[in-house]
Amino acid sequence: MKKLPTLALAILASSLVPCSRAQNLTAAELREQAKENEIRQDELVNLEKETARALQGNNGGLFRRVYGEDFVAILPSGEVLDKAGWIATIENSSTKYSSFVATDVRVRLFEQTAVVTCLWSSRGTKNGHTSFQQWRVTHVYIYGQRGWQAIASQETLLPG
Repeated sequence: MKKLPTLALAILASSLVPCSRAQNLTAAELREQAKENEIRQDELVNLEKETARALQGNNGGLFRRVYGEDFVAILPSGEVLDKAGWIATIENSSTKYSSFVATDVRVRLFEQTAVVTCLWSSRGTKNGHTSFQQWRVTHVYIYGQRGWQAIASQETLLPG
C-alpha cells in the first residue's frame, strides 16, 4: 500500500522534468525556430492561394508539382480520388470560375508535417447556370526534399 503514494510522487515528479527538445533551447535558438516556423507558415498560406488560382483556371500544373504521388482527396460527395483523378477532375471540369479564393487560412505545424485549413469561395457558371459555393477544406502537407507536398485533402461543401 505504501508503494502507491511513492509511485504517484514519481509520476508527478517525472511530469515536471522538461521532456521536449524545445524546453532545452536557448533564447536565440527559440527565436530562430520561431522565424523558421513563420516562413513555413507563409509558404503554406501562399500554396493555398496558388491552389485557389489553379482551380479558378482549371489548371492541373500546380497539382502535378505540389501534390505528392500518394495524394488522396475526399470530395464533398465522399468520393475518393488519387492524384491523377484529382487533376483530371480539375482539368475536365465543366465549371468555369470567374473567381476562386482561399481565405481564413490557418496553419498548424508539427515538425515536418502541416495541417492547413481554409475557406474556399467560388463564383462561376456550370451548364449556363451561375453558382456561388463555399467549402471548408483541410490539407495535410509533409516537408521533404521537394519542399511542401500535399498528401491529403478533405472538402466539405457548406450549405447555401
